[in-house]
Amino acid sequence: MPIGALVAAVLTAAAVAAAGTHMKAMSLSATLNAGQEVPHPKGVAAGAAGKFTATVAGTKLTWKLTFSHLTGPATAAHIHAGKKGEAGGVIVPLCGPCTSPASGTATVTSAVVKQMQSGTTYVNVHTVKNAGGEIRGQVKASM
Repeated sequence: MPIGALVAAVLTAAAVAAAGTHMKAMSLSATLNAGQEVPHPKGVAAGAAGKFTATVAGTKLTWKLTFSHLTGPATAAHIHAGKKGEAGGVIVPLCGPCTSPASGTATVTSAVVKQMQSGTTYVNVHTVKNAGGEIRGQVKASM
């Protein structure tokens, strides 16, 4: 085999292997409640809760969000950067306004995927009464 053909074959095999590992799907989940929100929301019913599930394949995030018993309509929902107990900035907008169930897709960067893998992201749902967030859940990843 000529050296050029050998190099092309090796590069092709490496690209296929890299794409295969990059495209491996990762599952995400979060259980949302008012007790996890920072700062603590006001006037939230004890039953206010939600569930977030998603998969990430490459840079595509496919998600579903359900919630109930909020103080009013959900004005928005996001994935934020932040460790448990800490507030952080929005990194992935999910919906706004939102109705339950909500679902969709988003394009995410490799840096966001790494944050989700490390457990330093959370999902929260906002309302007019609790504009900073009414329910929240830390995102957990599994392969």
